[in-house]
Amino acid sequence: MAETLPPLSRQDRDKYGRMGATMEMFHNSFRQTWKLLYSACSSGQRPPGMSIRQFLNTGAEFCHHLEMHHSIEEQHIFPVLAQKMPAFKKELQLLTQHKEIHNGLDKLEAYVDECKAGTKDLRMDELKEIMDSFGEVLWAHLSDEVEQLSADNMRKYWSLEEVRRLPM
Repeated sequence: MAETLPPLSRQDRDKYGRMGATMEMFHNSFRQTWKLLYSACSSGQRPPGMSIRQFLNTGAEFCHHLEMHHSIEEQHIFPVLAQKMPAFKKELQLLTQHKEIHNGLDKLEAYVDECKAGTKDLRMDELKEIMDSFGEVLWAHLSDEVEQLSADNMRKYWSLEEVRRLPM
């Protein structure tokens, strides 16, 4: 039987939920850019007022920012969290998701780079196919990670003092 924890004050809930709230902010940015790119692929039309160069740069920035975000997590955040939280240990769900996402990101980045270099013409159906190859795992990951960092989950593993010292 799981131990029932006492209710948290608003202040303590905010302290325990700090990492989750910060992660949600980053993830919302990724979701927004994904939706912009994917909507264009689905409709076959770039967003109004956006040139091909701007669209491709948005795709390249998405890849770069997500790769950088995951690199920081894997090098600085997950190792600390893994000390007490099973979901952040190597080869478990969140890191496995990172690997699956990066397989798709590598394809997306290569495609965008080829289009930017002029060696390939931008075809929205091809771009959509690449995005479809990792979209499901990306969206699940964006939610799963934040759920793991929620106040209710964090308090199962960390004291308030420990949470204050966590990175991020």
